[in-house]
Amino acid sequence: MNAQSANIDADEVAKFNALASRWWDAAGEMRFLHRMNPVRMTFIRDRAPLAGARCLDIGCGGGILSEALAREAAEVTGIDLARESLTVARLHQLESGLTNLSYREIAAEQLAVVEPESFDIVTCLELLEHVPDPASIVTACGQLARAGAHVFFSTINRNLKAYLLAVLGAEYLLGLLPRGTHDFSRFIRPSELDGWARQAGLVLGDFAGLVLDPASGGFALGPHVGVNYIVHMRRRSP
Repeated sequence: MNAQSANIDADEVAKFNALASRWWDAAGEMRFLHRMNPVRMTFIRDRAPLAGARCLDIGCGGGILSEALAREAAEVTGIDLARESLTVARLHQLESGLTNLSYREIAAEQLAVVEPESFDIVTCLELLEHVPDPASIVTACGQLARAGAHVFFSTINRNLKAYLLAVLGAEYLLGLLPRGTHDFSRFIRPSELDGWARQAGLVLGDFAGLVLDPASGGFALGPHVGVNYIVHMRRRSP
């Protein structure tokens, strides 16, 4: 493994590879992402013109977000290092018939070397809390985005409330996620994310909380970022 692709946790990759066949089961282990995705798409759609945009989805997994972006007429590339998940993504693409979508097994840092400043929109959702060096991913996002491009991150805040709801609640009480999905120590405060982003040449646009309704298991956008949150940034112009 070379230095450009070293920012991975083998256990995390194995975890998602083991779930690969269930990515598109909206009632299975990935139902959390299926329920969250319409809200994430609303946030993105309201802030970035998707039709005709060259879009990169980092940590695409089985392609839930990538396909949603492609349905908005964006030209989408999804990248991930979980090979089995990418296989599922490609198979589901055949069923969907989306021709404006492709998948690659490559690290964000490596892609940033070979295709810098190539994308109008970069999304990195629910990935940063699963890698050893999230700041490196943020830096790569800044390198991959064209001047003025839109960059979106979503992750989980690091505080007691997030631990109680995102780990104990979502994984152990409600069963919305497989147990062991998250490591609380890897959760990221908004101030930390903003600091990494500024160093990567990204300027904060706005943000919102992704608020879970425990009764329905669905999500809504809200002003509170105490647990799950999504952020819109722009690549600074020269």
